Amino acid sequence: MDILQRIKQHQFLFEELVKRDFTKKYKRTILGVFWSILSPLLMLLVQALVFTQFFGRTTPHYIIYLFCGNLIYSYFKESTGAGMGALMENASIFSKINVPKYLFLLSKNVASFINFVIILGIFFIFVLFDRLPIGFHLLMLIYPIGCLVIFNLGMGLILSAWFMMFKDIKYLYDIFTMALMYFSAIFYTLDVYPPAVQQLFYLNPMYVYIYYFRSIVIYGKIPGLAIHFIAILYAVLAVLLGALIYKKKNYTFLYYI
Repeated sequence: MDILQRIKQHQFLFEELVKRDFTKKYKRTILGVFWSILSPLLMLLVQALVFTQFFGRTTPHYIIYLFCGNLIYSYFKESTGAGMGALMENASIFSKINVPKYLFLLSKNVASFINFVIILGIFFIFVLFDRLPIGFHLLMLIYPIGCLVIFNLGMGLILSAWFMMFKDIKYLYDIFTMALMYFSAIFYTLDVYPPAVQQLFYLNPMYVYIYYFRSIVIYGKIPGLAIHFIAILYAVLAVLLGALIYKKKNYTFLYYI
């Protein structure tokens, strides 16, 4: 409740930060915010052309299968990548004005979420064209989306704090996200792996959220309780660890500007 009260107290600043963070990405581009739609669609097109011949022949609704993976992974990468630099980019503000530092991270997350919702709308258009059923079962997508929002926020807290102290984090994170993409089964299925290896993929939070999305949209099935537990567990652990780091390092950030 204290966090909500402080956000309300600084509501004008928070709203301006969100507007700035959402529009800044496409500033001085001809298409502007339309790149938020065009960019993921072009990526989907390239991957579909490359991987359909290898994986799409035997995978039902492969374009939607691919889109699910890209949708979740891209949101995660954009949200955490932007969140990592949230403090450093706004150091000139919080070094002069006493405002909660997590406001800058929250604004990045909200801007990324807006972009995610826009692409999600395009995703549902693809679902309709692929003649997949549209029904109340899609409301269950609220669960993995909610978990992902919390997870991204937690990772943003961790990364932004670490980036203030260790600038090498940015380069290490770029390598990490690239590896994460290949281990999230975005463009391939797990059928070729033995059951023991398939279980290891659940150690990857991105795969868990992608798997949930695919289960609902493509197969019309609600995952079991184990998947629900793992999904919320990753989210809670990330945000608790991020909050702990912020609490311990909050008053030292000014020394690293």
